[in-house]
Amino acid sequence: MDTIEIFRTATTAIRTNKVRSFLTTLGIIIGVASVILLVSIGAGLQGYVTREFEALGSNVLYISPGRVRFTGGPPQNVEAKFDFDDVRNLEKLGDPIIQASGMISRGATLKYKSESYYGTIAGVEESYIDIANVELDKGRFFNKNDVERSKKVAVLGFKVNQELFGEREAVGKEIDVAGNQVTVIGVFAEKGGSFGGGAQDENSYVIMPVTTASKMLGIDKPAAVMVRTRTAEEIPVAARKVKDYFYRKNLTDDDFTVMEPKELLESINSLLSVVTGALSGIAAISLVVGGIGIANIMLVSVTERTREIGLRKAVGATKLDILVQFLVESVLLSVLGGGMGIAIGWGFSQLIGRFIETSVSLQSVMMAFGISAAVGIVSGLAPAIRAGSLDPIEALRYE
Repeated sequence: MDTIEIFRTATTAIRTNKVRSFLTTLGIIIGVASVILLVSIGAGLQGYVTREFEALGSNVLYISPGRVRFTGGPPQNVEAKFDFDDVRNLEKLGDPIIQASGMISRGATLKYKSESYYGTIAGVEESYIDIANVELDKGRFFNKNDVERSKKVAVLGFKVNQELFGEREAVGKEIDVAGNQVTVIGVFAEKGGSFGGGAQDENSYVIMPVTTASKMLGIDKPAAVMVRTRTAEEIPVAARKVKDYFYRKNLTDDDFTVMEPKELLESINSLLSVVTGALSGIAAISLVVGGIGIANIMLVSVTERTREIGLRKAVGATKLDILVQFLVESVLLSVLGGGMGIAIGWGFSQLIGRFIETSVSLQSVMMAFGISAAVGIVSGLAPAIRAGSLDPIEALRYE
């Protein structure tokens, strides 16, 4: 039998039993679609995180109270053993550090007339707008004088502005922030957006002078500190200076964490890769189930077509011809299922992409296609060997 004849025979057998062939490949379809979808969501999340870090700037250090761990136990919520005087001292360390800004934050209900929204109050210093690389859409950011005098002014995140004011002008209006009347002096431009539309992204912040927020919230120590250098290449030197400063204050590695943007991004992406891989592995169980289904149906097919196999052998087909014929049929079933699964996974990825970021890569498509082909080979091998090993005389006498 030549190659064309083998494929023609295999496709004819599949078309003859359309419903059975579809049900046989259903496990492969579901498994491949699930893998494609989950990998696309994971890749989209990684892309989002990477862009957000790039938007913040690769020349910014992040200092957090306590020891931050990305794996092994729940996140810590500890009070800082350093204060805002330390933030100012960090800025005075000089080259390569050019700016430092501390932040305090807490969730609160924000109100304007009959409208209300639960967002985040963030108290920062005047240098925040340069360090965090944020842009204003309207109004102005507060200055050093506003911070020193603890003025009750605020800059609204894009989403806060939309929820409280809609199309109305916000600058100059007063809003209720945790029971205090605060004047809006500016509105931030929309920034990125949160993966999955979460509420705690910067668009949901109300940014106020740190001195004002400290009095309102009763917080006198920073929850985080950002330190900016001129270039990304100077980050390691700045990190060493910051650590040395805290060590001189008799703080230990358990009291603070200095996070370099590159290391932080690598840690988060590594964690996301593990999560995506684990979810994809769970989804791939469907591929195993699909493979078992193909093997079962192919064994049934061998039994049903015993006389056909005997006839083919009687007219000259070899054991290898029969083996290849059944193996090709098994692979075609699996590859057809894989192709349909890829199409369905891509379609759902595009649909979900309207709400959260997704990314279907060529690598994930090739991987899914390769796995489906491999499943076809493995699951079809035993039935193919059995078919090829049948004795032609016994096969012809089979009822």
